[in-house]
Amino acid sequence: MTIIASLLRTAELPDSPTARLDAELLLAAALGKSRSYLHTWPEKIVSSEAAQAFAEFLQRRRGGEPVAYILGQQGFWKLDLEVAPHTLIPRPDTELLVEAALELLPQAPASVLDLGTGSGAIALALASERPSWRVTAVDRVPEAVALAERNRQRLGLDNAAVLSSHWFSALEGRRFQLIISNPPYIASTDPHLAQGDVRFEPASALVAGTDGLDDLRLIIAQAPAHLEADGWLMLEHGYDQAEAVRELLSAQGFSEVHSRTDLGGHQRISLGRLSC
Repeated sequence: MTIIASLLRTAELPDSPTARLDAELLLAAALGKSRSYLHTWPEKIVSSEAAQAFAEFLQRRRGGEPVAYILGQQGFWKLDLEVAPHTLIPRPDTELLVEAALELLPQAPASVLDLGTGSGAIALALASERPSWRVTAVDRVPEAVALAERNRQRLGLDNAAVLSSHWFSALEGRRFQLIISNPPYIASTDPHLAQGDVRFEPASALVAGTDGLDDLRLIIAQAPAHLEADGWLMLEHGYDQAEAVRELLSAQGFSEVHSRTDLGGHQRISLGRLSC
C-alpha cells in the first residue's frame, strides 16, 4: 500500500525549480482532489490506478512538459482556464495588463479588444471584472479561437466574444476604447527559446523577428485606425523593450506614453493614448 505522504516524498523532479509544487499539483490531479486534501490527509492510501497516473504525470514533467499542459488547465487572475499546447500558458506577469486596464477605464460601458487572445486569459479576466464592458478577443490560430470560446462559454461571460482574426484583419471599420495585447516579443535568436517550459509552447506565439519587435511594430502602426478618439493602446513586452516600445508609440502619434513595472521592478507593459 502507498500513501500520499510517501508518494510526495519520493517524487523526483530534479530539473524543476518548483519540484514540490509540481508534484503536489500532479498528485492532486491524479487523485481528483485539491492540494489541500494532500496536506489534510497525508496518510490516505492511494489506489494503484491513481499511483500509476501520478507516475505517468511525473515522467512527462521530467521530460520538460509544463504542468499546465499535463493538467490541461491553468489559473489566471481569478479564473481557471483550459489550456493546450497551441496557446501560451497564461502567466502571472500578464496579470499586470489586467490590473492596468481596470485602473485606466472607469466602470462605465466600454468597448475593448484583446489581440492574440490565446486561451482568452486577458479578455475573460476583463469581462469577468467589468460586466458593462463589451470585450472582443481575436486570434489567428483556429485551435486558439476554439479554446478561448470554450473558456468563455464555461465561465458564462456573455459580454465577451471570440473571433478569428490575424491582428486587425477581420475588424475593418470597428473601433474600441481600449486595445490590449500580449503579442509575441522574443527575438528569434534568444537562447531562452531552447530552455524550460517555452520549448513546448508554440513559437508563433513567442517569436517576433530578429529583435522581437515585429508584431509590436505592426500593432502600433495599425491600432490608430481601430481606436476611438482618446482611446488607449496597452502592450506587454520584454523586460528590456520598454524604451523601444515607447519610441514606437510616440512616433505613431500616441500621447501620455508611459510604462509600468512588474513586481520584479521590470518595465513590462507600455501604453499610450490616441491624440484627438
